[in-house]
Amino acid sequence: MSDRIPPPARPFVQETSSTKTLHFALHEVQSRMDIRQPDALNLAYTRMMMGFLLFVPAPANIGMIGLGGGSLAKFCHRHLPQSTITVIEINPLVIALREEFRIPKDSPRFRILEADGAAFLRETTLRFDVLLVDAYDEQGLPEPLGTQRFFDDCCAALTPEGLLVVNLHADHPHHVIHVDRISRSFDGATLVVDDTARDNRIVFAEKGRPAPSLRIGPLRRPAPLDESAWQPLQASFARILTTLKAAER
Repeated sequence: MSDRIPPPARPFVQETSSTKTLHFALHEVQSRMDIRQPDALNLAYTRMMMGFLLFVPAPANIGMIGLGGGSLAKFCHRHLPQSTITVIEINPLVIALREEFRIPKDSPRFRILEADGAAFLRETTLRFDVLLVDAYDEQGLPEPLGTQRFFDDCCAALTPEGLLVVNLHADHPHHVIHVDRISRSFDGATLVVDDTARDNRIVFAEKGRPAPSLRIGPLRRPAPLDESAWQPLQASFARILTTLKAAER
């Protein structure tokens, strides 16, 4: 039996007059960019993932497992200038498309590392205030990114009151198992929110707290965001607050 590592999947780009999309297969969109607003969050689940600002309004260090078309990386780079951003991407062919999707060059506060996300978290000494995991490939969620060990390592890589945010596909056969594993790694301090299309579920997990502890109150713009960035996020943030309020009953 050969133990040769298979070559990385080759992504491809489709372009219309207004958008660019990243694919591994025609029927699945990995990422989508509005050509006129390349830093905007075009897909609903990415706007939901930005809900971490309700928990951690001014993160100093943000980690991301999975680059894709760089939607979250670009948005955070532009609108959270106080944050240092480290993106881990295993597929060099995805990284090679960074200019195609107008992803910023590496700098003192932004870098993309070619590495296996699970191995990186096992070995890193970096500690993140927020860790975003959105790393689907042509086969779905890679098995190493759904294990109990992986979520334990996510927790260990966070600062004492850090936050993990995971994008899960609602129809994945192990979806319930993954949510349960995240909950175990974080002692039950989790909140699961459906995106508006109900295709994705975003899991928020807080380190060092017995339960999600957002204060329910008027929905306000997080201080780092200007009005143009805040407007598209309001519906997603309101949905998170509504879900949290229902969970507290």
